[in-house]
Amino acid sequence: MDAKQYLEEGARVRLNLDTKKITNIAEEITGALMSGNKLIVFGNGGSAADAQHFVAELTGHFMKERKPLAAIALTTNTSSLTAISNDYSYDVVFSRQVEALARPGDIVVGISTSGNSKNVIEGIKAAKALGCHTIAFTGKSGGQVKNVADETLNVDSDLTSIVQEAHITAIHMICAMIDEKF
Repeated sequence: MDAKQYLEEGARVRLNLDTKKITNIAEEITGALMSGNKLIVFGNGGSAADAQHFVAELTGHFMKERKPLAAIALTTNTSSLTAISNDYSYDVVFSRQVEALARPGDIVVGISTSGNSKNVIEGIKAAKALGCHTIAFTGKSGGQVKNVADETLNVDSDLTSIVQEAHITAIHMICAMIDEKF
């Protein structure tokens, strides 16, 4: 794929994002935050960076000045990440943290471009067991996590980089809608 084809594919995918679903996700997160709950986000690699980016936009500010909002990325505490992985398994690196931090009414977002990351699936399962609303951001197929999460935002591509670019677009759209409510 040359540069022009890459740009065209990225544009096609972003233009076909499910804006109704993105709006619904923004409303769910807004409602939870207004009720005193929090957003918990996690993923691996580039998706970990997207989780951290999402949280930064909420705890700092996005497009307008507002109060900081309760959000945490489970990918930032290297001591927890390495201890849990070493002492238990990398498969439970997010679920252990979810069990410690999540409460009923929280929104938990797992990001996995394939939808098949075992630790993301286990994190979503743990959140559901605690009474959290769970959302998965995935690529085209949705992978296995689509069968676990309460809802899934699928991006119409199997190319990891394009999926990640579309995820950050969706995250920015969600943050803009949240900004309008606060």
